[in-house]
Amino acid sequence: MRYEIDLKNCRPASVYALGGDFAGSSVRGDVISFNNFYMEKNGRPFFAVSGEFHYSRMDDARWEDEIIKMRMGGVNIVSTYLFWNHIEEEEGVFDFTGRRDLRKFVELCGRHGMYVILRVGPFDHGEVRNGGLPDWLYGKPFEVRTTNPAFLSYVRRLYARIGEQVKGLFFRDDGPIIGVQLDNEYMHSSAAWEITTGISDEWIFRGDEGEAYILALRRLALECGLTPAFFTGTAWGGAAYSPRVMPLWGGYAYRPWIFYSHKGEHPATEEYIYQDYHRDGVTCTDDFEPAYPPSQRPYACCEMGGGMMCCYYYRFIYPYKSVDALANIKLGSGCNFIGYYMFQGGTNPLGKHGQYMNEAQVPKRSYDYQAALGEFGQVRESYSRLRAIHYFLDSFGGRLAPMETVLLAGASQISPEDLNTLRFAVRTDGTGGFLFINNFQDHRVMKPKKNEQVMIETAKETLTFDVSIATDENAILPFHFDMDGILLKQATAQPVLRTEINGRATYVFMVPDGMDGAFRFEERAQITGNKSFFTVCKDCLSVDVMVISRAEANRLFRLRDGSLVFTDTALLEDEAGGLRLETTEAENTVLTYPAERLNNSAAVRLPDRGIFGAYQVKAEKREIPVEALPAAPHRWTVKVPENALDGLKDARLQISYRGDIGTLWLDNEMISDNFCNEDTWEVGLLEHKDRLDTPMTLYIAPIREGANVNVESAMAARNEEVKALIAELKGVSLKPVYELRL
Repeated sequence: MRYEIDLKNCRPASVYALGGDFAGSSVRGDVISFNNFYMEKNGRPFFAVSGEFHYSRMDDARWEDEIIKMRMGGVNIVSTYLFWNHIEEEEGVFDFTGRRDLRKFVELCGRHGMYVILRVGPFDHGEVRNGGLPDWLYGKPFEVRTTNPAFLSYVRRLYARIGEQVKGLFFRDDGPIIGVQLDNEYMHSSAAWEITTGISDEWIFRGDEGEAYILALRRLALECGLTPAFFTGTAWGGAAYSPRVMPLWGGYAYRPWIFYSHKGEHPATEEYIYQDYHRDGVTCTDDFEPAYPPSQRPYACCEMGGGMMCCYYYRFIYPYKSVDALANIKLGSGCNFIGYYMFQGGTNPLGKHGQYMNEAQVPKRSYDYQAALGEFGQVRESYSRLRAIHYFLDSFGGRLAPMETVLLAGASQISPEDLNTLRFAVRTDGTGGFLFINNFQDHRVMKPKKNEQVMIETAKETLTFDVSIATDENAILPFHFDMDGILLKQATAQPVLRTEINGRATYVFMVPDGMDGAFRFEERAQITGNKSFFTVCKDCLSVDVMVISRAEANRLFRLRDGSLVFTDTALLEDEAGGLRLETTEAENTVLTYPAERLNNSAAVRLPDRGIFGAYQVKAEKREIPVEALPAAPHRWTVKVPENALDGLKDARLQISYRGDIGTLWLDNEMISDNFCNEDTWEVGLLEHKDRLDTPMTLYIAPIREGANVNVESAMAARNEEVKALIAELKGVSLKPVYELRL
C-alpha cells in the first residue's frame, strides 16, 4: 500500500509565551515557563517526562533507589498525590512521619535531579478510600468539593500543613517543586463514600461550581505557601477549566471501571489511533473536547496509562508493549509533555485502626498497578522499552517540541478494529521532522506490515519510506535530520540519543523489530565502517553512528558522563557517579561504551565484544528454602528462614495459585493481597525482615461456582450454597534480590 502526505505548505508554528501564571524564576536565575506549544527552561524547550509515584504507598526505605530508577529511565518529573486521609486520618491529627514524610521524599527527588509536581487535592481519587477524603468529613454539616466556607477552612488547614512541610522546596527557592495540581477531575468524577459501600452506596459530590472552585483552591494554596511556577488541573471528561491553570490530559486503553456495569469482553479503544490535539477546528475521535482553543495551550499529559490495576470484575495481565506504543501515539499526535500513571507501583498503608485505605473495587493493600516499576521495585518490560523514547526526548525533544502534527485525511477516523491499515503521523517544522508509526492495538492483534510505502513530499524533494514493522512494535523515523552539520535525509531506524565520548559525538539509533535499519545521508557524506557502527564524514565534519536492535535498546542505560551501559537488570547511578546493579541473578555481564568505562571498578574485564567492553560481576548465589504447609481449607502456613535476607537487598516471595483472591498475613496483619489473574503474585519481604521468625499465613479465597445464598428460613438464618470451590496453590518460592556494586 502507498500513502502520500504533502508537507510543501507547512510552515514553522506560531509560538508565544503564556505569561506569568505559567512561569517562575529561581534564586539562582533559572526560569521555568510555558508557551502555547511546550514547556521551557531558560528560554529553551524542556521536554517534560513525568512519572507518578505515590510516596505514602511505599516504605520510605525504598524511596531513594526507586527515584534513581526513574531518573535512569529518563523520567525528569515525579508526580505524586498527597492523600488527605493518609495525612489527617483522624481529625486534627497530622502525620508526616515514615512513609508519610513528604519533605524527605521531595528532598530525595531534588537530590537526584528530579522536578516534582504535588497533586494536593483535596480530592484525589487514585483508588484510595473516599478518593483520599478522610471519613470524618462525611459527618460534617457541609458538602465537600464546594466553596462553602466551612469546607474551605478544612482545606486551608490541610494546605497550610503541607506548606509547612515543603517550605523552601519550591522552584523559586531553588527547590524541585515546579507544579501543584488542584483537586482532581473536578466536575468529572468522584468516588464512593466507603462507609456506605454495600448498603446505600453513596458517592462523593463531584462538584458543580466550575472555575470558581478551582480559583478558590488556587488562592488558598498561595496563601498557605504552595507557590509553584504553575498550577495544573486534569482536563478530560468535561472537568472544570480555568485559564490560570495548565490543563493536563491522559489516556487509558485498559479500563476496569467499565466493568462496574459492563458485561462481556473489553472493547478495542481509540487510544492507539493518531489524532491532532493541537490544531483548532479538528474533531478527535476520543474524549478530547477542550474548553479552550487547542492551539492556545500545550497538549500535555499527566495520566497516560503506564499500567493498570486489576479490579474485582476485570482481571488481566497488562501488555507492557502498550506503554511505549501509547507514548508514541501521544507524541505523534502533538503531545509535548508526557506523564504516566502509574510509573511506580506501591502498597497502601494500613489505617491507624486497622482500616484498609483502598476503595472496594481494588485490592485492599496492593497498588502495584502492573506499572513500569512494581510495588517492590520490580523492573518490567515497559520500563526497558520506554527508555529509548525518553532518551530520544532528552536529546532531540527540543527539535520535536515546535513541530506540528500532520495527518492524512481520515487518519484519525481509523477504526480500532482495522488491523491492516498502516497507522502513522508526521510532526514537522516544514523542513524536517519525524514519521511516527504504530502497530499496536489494545485488545486486538495487529497484522505485521511488510513493504508499505509512505511518501513525504517536502518543498525540496519527495522522500519514500519503505516501511515494514512487526506486530506490537512502534517507531519514530527521522527525515531531514541534522547530525552536527551532516544531513541525514531519512532512515528506517529510530534516533535514541546523542552523546559525546572524549569530545566526539556519537548518535545511537535503534532498529525497531521488523525494520531494515537503512540510512540515506546527503550526497557529500562519506561512510566508513559496518552496519552496526560507522562514521559519517562531510568536509571537516564527522560523527559516529551506533546502530542497535530493539532488544539491545531495551538493555541500554546512559550515565551522567555520557557513557553507555547495557544490562538486563536495573542500573542505579548515585550523585557521585557510583554504579550498582539491582538484580535477581547472582552472575551478571554488562557491556559498556566506551569499552574501558569500568576498568577501575569491581567488575572483572572480559574479552571485548566489538566496540563494547564486557565486564562480569558476581555475588554469592543464594538458594532460600520456603515451606508451604496446608493448615486449613484454602489456608497454608508459609515459612521462610529468619536469615532469608542476610546479604541481600530484598527477597520476593513468588506465589502461583488459582482462586479468587489471595491474601498473605504476618502477625495478624494482611501484608499483601492479589486479585488472581493467572500471573505470578510477588511480595517483597524487605519491610518485614525483622519478623520472619513468625510463619506467614496464605489464604486463597476460592472461586465459588454456582454460589447462591439461601434465605428461605423461618428465622434470620442465611446459608451460602455452592456447587464447587476452586482454590489451588501451585507453588511458592523465594527469589533473592542482589545489589552488586560496579
